[in-house]
Amino acid sequence: MEKPRKKFIDVVDKAMVAANTMDRDELLFSYKGILYPVTVCSPEVFKAMESLEARSDDVILAGYPKSGTNWVGQILSDLVATFEKKMQNEESINDEDLEEFPYLEVGDTGKYERMNKLPSRRVIFTHLLPDNLPRSVFQNKAKILLLIRNPKDVATSFYHFSNGMSVLPSYETWDDFFIAFMTEKMPWGSYFNYLSEWNKYAEDENVMTITYEELKENRALGVKNIAAFFGISLTEEELQGVVERSSFQSMKENSLKTHGALGSILFRKGGVSDWKSLFNEDQNEKMDKAFEEHIAGTKLGMKLKYDVYCRA
Repeated sequence: MEKPRKKFIDVVDKAMVAANTMDRDELLFSYKGILYPVTVCSPEVFKAMESLEARSDDVILAGYPKSGTNWVGQILSDLVATFEKKMQNEESINDEDLEEFPYLEVGDTGKYERMNKLPSRRVIFTHLLPDNLPRSVFQNKAKILLLIRNPKDVATSFYHFSNGMSVLPSYETWDDFFIAFMTEKMPWGSYFNYLSEWNKYAEDENVMTITYEELKENRALGVKNIAAFFGISLTEEELQGVVERSSFQSMKENSLKTHGALGSILFRKGGVSDWKSLFNEDQNEKMDKAFEEHIAGTKLGMKLKYDVYCRA
C-alpha cells in the first residue's frame, strides 16, 4: 500500500526551492497569533479552508509537529487503502488526479472545493489547533485521532527537522532552538498551548487520543484500536500487514518513494528518549516546570506518562 505520493513530493519540492531563495526572517508569517511557514501556508488558504465540508466518515489525524504524524498517517492511509481494496473500490484511492496534499492547511485556495468532491473515505492530517479547524469538523462529528508525544522528544525532533528542512528557520545551536521552543516562537505555535487547547476535546466521543510512546511499545495493539475507532473492519492478517508496513525500518526504506527528498529528514530515528542526547540540567528543569504548569494535571498530560519518559 506504500504507493508514491506525487502531490506530496511536488508540494514539498516546490516549497523547498522557494525557501532556498529567502532570508531566515522571511520564512514565517503570523496568522491569528500563530506562526506558519510562508512557502506552504497562507492567510488566503486559511480563509478558504472554512469552505471544507467535513463528513462523519472522514479519517482525521491531529498532532503537533514532530509528534509522529507522518508515521501514524501512513498507518491510517494504509488501513483505509486496505479496506478500499477489500471492497473492490481501489480506483477511488489510487487516482492521482484525486490526490491532495494530506495536511489540511497546506495547499492552494481551490483545494477545499476539490476535497468536497472527493469520494469517501478521506484521510486528512493537520497540525492545527481545534479552534482553527473548519467548523464543520465538529458540527458533522468527524472522527479525530489525536496523536501526542512527550515534549522533550518533540523538541529534539523539531530541532533536527528545522535544521534539515529549508522551509523552516534553522538554528546554529540547540540552545538557541530550545529558547525558541520554550518562548512560543515555533511554526504552528506552542506545544504546551496545543495540548492545553486539545485537552478541551479529549473527552469527546469522536476524539481518540493515542501517544507516540504507547504505539512504539505495542504497534499491533495500536493499529487494531485505531481501526476499531474508525470502524475499519479488517481481518487479523490484513491488520498484521499494516503493522509490518508501518515499522520504522520499512517506512525509512520506502521514504524516497513516498516522501521524496523529505523522506530522509522525516524518518531520522523514530525512537523514544532521544532528548537525553541534547538536554542539559537547566533545560530539563525548565521543561519539567513548564509541563507542571501547563498540562501535568490534564487528561492529556497524564496520558503522556511524563515521569516515565521525561525525568532525567
